[in-house]
This record gives sequence, structure tokens and C-alpha cells, in this order.
Amino acid sequence: MKKIIFSGIQPSGVIHLGNYFGAIKQWIDLSKNYQSYFCGVDLHALTVRQEPKELKENIYKLAALYLACGLDPDKVILFLQSEVKKHVELAWVLNCYTQMGELSRMTQFKDKSKQNKDNINAGLFTYPVLMAADILLYQTHYVPVGEDQKQHVELCRDIATRFNNLYGQIFTLPEPMMPIEGKRIMGLDDSSKKMSKSASSEYNYIALTDEPSLVKKKIMKAVTDSGSGIVFNQDKKPALANLMTIYSLLTGKNMKRLEKQYQGKGYGDFKKDLAEVVINFLEPIQEKYKKLIGNKNNLDAVLSKGAQKADKEAEKTLIKVYKAIGIR
Repeated sequence: MKKIIFSGIQPSGVIHLGNYFGAIKQWIDLSKNYQSYFCGVDLHALTVRQEPKELKENIYKLAALYLACGLDPDKVILFLQSEVKKHVELAWVLNCYTQMGELSRMTQFKDKSKQNKDNINAGLFTYPVLMAADILLYQTHYVPVGEDQKQHVELCRDIATRFNNLYGQIFTLPEPMMPIEGKRIMGLDDSSKKMSKSASSEYNYIALTDEPSLVKKKIMKAVTDSGSGIVFNQDKKPALANLMTIYSLLTGKNMKRLEKQYQGKGYGDFKKDLAEVVINFLEPIQEKYKKLIGNKNNLDAVLSKGAQKADKEAEKTLIKVYKAIGIR
């Protein structure tokens, strides 16, 4: 039997190139060899105040982009976290096997508490427990995550180990699956921080739905480093290295080839060509997306079908958990 992977993206803000290369593109590749569960983690989005109508629309946008980018609902299980109620059921049980001290050490909780000083809610504190439930429900072997989520997967393993030591082999211990080298895309306006949909400026990212004129504007405004030569150097020219990484990932050209192609040329020529590369890459995705977002009944059907499949598998795990602790 195939090993199982699970991952998800919050339906808050825009979905950008960093999300595509750091998550969706890898999911497509991994789904060829793994039984795959990919969802929109809409319940996680509630740790920050959401405008209801906007959240609902973002859920549809995320589902449409999943499909437009190439995730095949006949080959992977696509669903919404909130539509499989067992995520919340298991999260409550796991809350009772998670220590306050463990949660208080989570780096993301500390960071988000600083960013949302007026809304440091209990959900933000227990976010990692719901994430653990997401993962453990499907007896997940691997969790594709970025470096910022690795700590949460490690906590998930600790919780599962504690539970298993008490009640027997109930949960599979998941392992984080880190992005391969070059998949971490940094902000266009700040190459020291990763591209983020929660960034204060839209010039930080390239959304998968950005119009060609906006893509070009964002790339031409992207920060660069001192000097003018097109040379890949992560330490001395991090901003240019980031742009070259995007170019390389979209075209398959390695850095040496790009350096040779732009020998004697400056940032202006490079950025102009990069904009065209990005626009050409996004065009077929956007065409599919526009068709998909225009048929929300179809999106509902896809998500509902995926939720039914996910729920069936989640039920198996939850029955084991309830029997172990004496509820059923």
C-alpha cells in the first residue's frame, strides 16, 4: 500500500508563487507515489478575525486554484477541513493529552501573538493541536511543510507518542517532509523573509491570479542588490538570487545557464524577461481558474466528494481512539 501524505493551505489572503512552489507543485509531484489528502484548512484561518463573505469567497478561490494548478480530484482527496467534523472531535481529545508548556513554546504562537496583540485567543494557542488532529486522523506518514511548520509536526509526534504509550499503537508517527532545495521563495520587497500572503504590501508577492500588467509592475519594482551583473550568489546578492530562483523554477534553466544568457546585460533586461516568463506560466492556470470559479456548484461537488472519502478514513481512526480511551 502507498504511504500517506497530508497537507493543507489556509483560505485566507491570496495564493502566490511561493505557495505554488512550496506546496501545490510538490503535492502534484508527490501524489504520483503517495496516497494524498490535501485540504483547505478553513478552521485554522479563524485564529485571525475573518470577514465572513470574504472567507467564503476565499474558500472557493483556493479550491479553484488547487484544480487549476493540476491537482486531480480523481487521484487525490481534496476537501475542506470543516466538512470533516472528526478533525474537531479528535482535536478535543488530543487537547487533553497536550501540555500547556508544550504549546507555550511554539514559535509561531509567539510570533502571531506579537502581530495580533488585540486578539491573542485560545484558538491561536491550541492551533498546533488541531493541526495534529488533521495529520493523525489519516494515519499520515509524511507531512510536506515549510521550515516554519516543522515544530508543529514535531509536537504532533510527541502527542501521538504519548497517546500510543498509554493505549497501544493507535497513531502512525508522521515525519515532516521538507521542501527540496530552491523551493523557498522570498518576498519581492524583502529577500530576508519568505513570500507571504499576509504581507502588508502586495509588492511582496505574485498572486496566481495577478493580471499581466500587475505581474510586470511587481517584478520591475522588486528589490535588487548592489552591482548590475546577473550572478547567482545567495549571500552577496540574495534579492537577485531569489528572482533567479523563480526564473529557474519556471523555465528549468539552471543558474549557470542564466548567468551565461544574461552576461553583459543588466537588471532591467533580466526583470523584463522574468516578467514575461511569469506571465506565460500563469496564463493557462488563470484560464482554467476563471472557468472553475464561475461554476461554484461544481466546486461544491468536488469538495463534497472529497470530504466523504476523507470522512470514511477519519472514522476508522476516531473509532480506535474512542475505544482506547473508553468512550465507545
